[in-house]
Amino acid sequence: QVQLAESGGGLVQAGGSLRLSCAASGRTVTNYPMGWFRQAPGKEREFVGVIRWIGSRTAYAISVKGRITISRDNAKNTVYLQMNSLKPEDPAVYYCAARTRPVFTDWADARLYDYWGQGTQVTVSS
Repeated sequence: QVQLAESGGGLVQAGGSLRLSCAASGRTVTNYPMGWFRQAPGKEREFVGVIRWIGSRTAYAISVKGRITISRDNAKNTVYLQMNSLKPEDPAVYYCAARTRPVFTDWADARLYDYWGQGTQVTVSS
């Protein structure tokens, strides 16, 4: 079992930055792809990005590319989502997810992630 706990959300002004953390426990997630998703009220859960285990390669959604960076600290069993230049369309609950099944495609498909955190709220003021 893997338990994930996000933190770092809050209120930030448009144009500002936030760094979200996702701390894993129960099992090391060093060897698993870790994804970030977000869900705004009334909308579907949306892929934000993923960091893979080999070489920490990353992939990002077009809507956030250039504004976010996903990184991981294997010693702390933690994944980070650095968000810059936050926009009015960015507010949502942000979730991290771990994919432990041996499927190495379709990173944006939320159904292929096995463990989820409880989410952390990000609010952007204009």
